[in-house]
Amino acid sequence: MQWSYILVYVALAVVVVVVHVVRRRLKERAHVAAFQEATESGLLEPPSLHPIIDPVRCVGSAACVQACPEKAIGIIRGKAVLVNPAHCIGHGACLAACPVDAITLVFGTEKRGIDIPFVQPNFETNVPGIFIAGELGGMGLIRKAAEQGRQALDTISSRKGGSPDYDVVIVGAGPAGLSAGLGAIEHKLRYKIFDQEDSLGGAIFHYPRNKIAMTAPVKLALIGQVRMGEISKEKLLDFWNTVVKKTGLVVGFSEKMENIERRDADFVVKTNKASYSARSVLLAIGRRGSPRKLGVPGEELPKVVYRLIDPEQYRNMAVLVVGGGDSALEAAIAIAEQPGTQVVLSYRSAAFARVKEKNRTRLDEEQKAGHVRVLLNSKVKTITSDSATLEFDGREEAMRNDGVIVCAGGELPIPLLQKIGISFETKRGTV
Repeated sequence: MQWSYILVYVALAVVVVVVHVVRRRLKERAHVAAFQEATESGLLEPPSLHPIIDPVRCVGSAACVQACPEKAIGIIRGKAVLVNPAHCIGHGACLAACPVDAITLVFGTEKRGIDIPFVQPNFETNVPGIFIAGELGGMGLIRKAAEQGRQALDTISSRKGGSPDYDVVIVGAGPAGLSAGLGAIEHKLRYKIFDQEDSLGGAIFHYPRNKIAMTAPVKLALIGQVRMGEISKEKLLDFWNTVVKKTGLVVGFSEKMENIERRDADFVVKTNKASYSARSVLLAIGRRGSPRKLGVPGEELPKVVYRLIDPEQYRNMAVLVVGGGDSALEAAIAIAEQPGTQVVLSYRSAAFARVKEKNRTRLDEEQKAGHVRVLLNSKVKTITSDSATLEFDGREEAMRNDGVIVCAGGELPIPLLQKIGISFETKRGTV
């Protein structure tokens, strides 16, 4: 009888091991397939902060795989690999989850360098009085950006005085800028905070619906320690809006910084709406920059926008989407799925070179179904209230149009910052 019990236990142990091995192999196949798809699509360059994994230290625990909310990491041949580099947006959860310190977060790659401004430990640039916090300074993690904004204001609070309009002007209403604004209130500073967008949240506002946006607690002035686990974009934006109402933080919207000039011991920040003098300036503008414009007549019309917020608003409308990246394809597909829409996707090149295969496949399906008209090697010439004229195949065609969505990326104000005197260095896979 004793041997029968032993055989049963051995059999159960064998079953458990076999099931475990089979599951790991199935997961590895999925990770290999994801990596191959990224490779074939040319999507191997992470957009910002991302992990580099030391294969010698890595023990293949898969803790980083489970922690990554973007499913950007996988296990291949027993080691962690960044299988979906383009999906990584720098959450940093993988770094905290790794049990053997095999992960380092870096900026840029050998092929694609990222310009990062010089910032001192107190977040002051090489230009005394101008500070940088958050993603522009290389910190893509939301909790870290908020912490930097708070710490920068601790330093700035000692610089108040003189006769400018404000002790500090804060440019940007993302996590770093909002946290800095709370710090300004706590330190009883005269402050001005504004953002070029029409809503607060910075880069978070542009995340897709229900995207996981934060995975760790954050300390805020006036509020204290805020404990958050994984939280969706919508809930995080609700949180920030509640904080603004609770604290009375005043934020200006749809106001874009155009220049910063030195005036004696102070600065003058010029925007598209006004000019403000300040003892210190905190730049918390992120790395999205300003939307890249088409530069064509009619682009200033209200129907022209630079992001898709809600596809349903385009029901029964003729819509032009301009761009050749994933955001453009996803916008065209999402609108095409709405009843009664007529969608045209215009791209200046001959092919979509750097897009996810699933987006390419879905676009082909919508095109074959007659829901999307794809015009490659095309350019927008003019936009009117009820039409858009495109040039392609050596001719121009005016088509009925109710809305235009431009997905052409953004432009960082690096030339402006360099004009002010801020120094930059190019990061190529370094901290």
